[in-house]
Amino acid sequence: MDDKRAQWGSKFGFILAAAGSAVGLGNIWKFPGKAFEGGGGAFLLMYLLIVPLIGMPAMLSELSIGRASQSNVVDAFGKLGHKGYGWTGWMGWAVAFIITCYYSHVGGWVLRYVFSYAIESQKVYADPLGYFYGMLGYDPAAEATFMPWLVLLFALIFMAICAFVIIKGVEDGIERFNKVGMPALFLILIVLFVRAATLPGAMEGLRYMLSLDMAKVTPQTFLIALSQAFYSLSLGMSIMVTYGSYLPKSEDIAKNTFLVCTMDTLVAVIAGFIVVPAVFATLGPDGVGKGGGFAFVSLAGVFEHMPGGAFFGFLFYLLLLFAALTSSVSLIEGIVAFLIERKGWKRTPTTLVTCGVMFLIGCLYTCSQAAFPLKGIWFDFANGVTFPPLCDAMEFLTDRIMIPLGALGCCVFVGWSWKPESAIAEVERCGVRFRLAKAFGFLIKFVAPAAVILILCVSLFTGTTLS
Repeated sequence: MDDKRAQWGSKFGFILAAAGSAVGLGNIWKFPGKAFEGGGGAFLLMYLLIVPLIGMPAMLSELSIGRASQSNVVDAFGKLGHKGYGWTGWMGWAVAFIITCYYSHVGGWVLRYVFSYAIESQKVYADPLGYFYGMLGYDPAAEATFMPWLVLLFALIFMAICAFVIIKGVEDGIERFNKVGMPALFLILIVLFVRAATLPGAMEGLRYMLSLDMAKVTPQTFLIALSQAFYSLSLGMSIMVTYGSYLPKSEDIAKNTFLVCTMDTLVAVIAGFIVVPAVFATLGPDGVGKGGGFAFVSLAGVFEHMPGGAFFGFLFYLLLLFAALTSSVSLIEGIVAFLIERKGWKRTPTTLVTCGVMFLIGCLYTCSQAAFPLKGIWFDFANGVTFPPLCDAMEFLTDRIMIPLGALGCCVFVGWSWKPESAIAEVERCGVRFRLAKAFGFLIKFVAPAAVILILCVSLFTGTTLS
């Protein structure tokens, strides 16, 4: 088989690779904080309804587009007879490119912390915030900035690992890597869950995660859960169209969609049942947070007060590292697949040049965190034109506009142009009747597009962040 249109070596390999693309840093460090703020069990219940009603139909649509077209995300729509939707493919490709620029550097931070907990956990405990800022090129004590060479080196190592996997190809690289990475990720999850659940005082956190605290549930909570589902499942990013194009016609993509979404959701839920009880047991409920600061700063207090904390901190960041690698590999593959097919370039030089360019752009993201006052530009109807730090502007662009637009384009394409009947016919090529065909048609025509439009409106007209 030539390099232009590879295929997965096995169904199991595809499921692990697709699940790996969906399972990312957001599942592990953002989801627990969002679940806590959204009422624990109430947020979980909302999320568990959103995934099958909106997330699964959207993912199934992208996989069916990919397999039917047997093409990269940019050319897929034209090959299905609808060149007017080419912008959707370009949007997905651009999203993958920009996200990888900064995601690879966050992966470098994670890799740095794997080493930090392995060799100098006491330094992290002594001043978690100062350690984090020092990694990013700022000395709080001296109020001075400097070039964060060490963490840039770790980002380069992270990107080199991704490039190595991509160069090896679909079956020998991506599939083989995920066959090791994803089981390792689940094993670490289970070990951390057992440790967190057995901590003195953890039961209060477990009860909270199983309770329905409806007082904390607001329309904003629903929108946060909705946005988390789209981002977590890697929708609107070119990944699922690209991965679907490597699937043989004999595969049951409806069943595979269910398995991938279930695995992704399971990781997020287990992460919630690790982080929230552990924080309750060590720092109290006020210590629960979300985002990078929480993952790199606040959790240091958790591991410091946990028996064997340095070891479990090492495992936690190793877990994050596997999640970051599997997601980054899938993003890069979507970019490289397009360049190989459209330009006729070879996989190895294409991967090396692409990863090199994204790494260099990502250096600006890391430097703008603390080392240098690099600014970006942003606009929404609530605040007008603003000039946030470049790192925030890059995330605003992808999370608030490009991902929703890419996901919306795919949903509208399947629902109204290519038609649900075409997607259903592609799903049934494996010889298995799609019993939820009518429900899928309704959800992809009306429910999923409405949900994405809602996310766009909230982001652009209220200036509210849902990430």
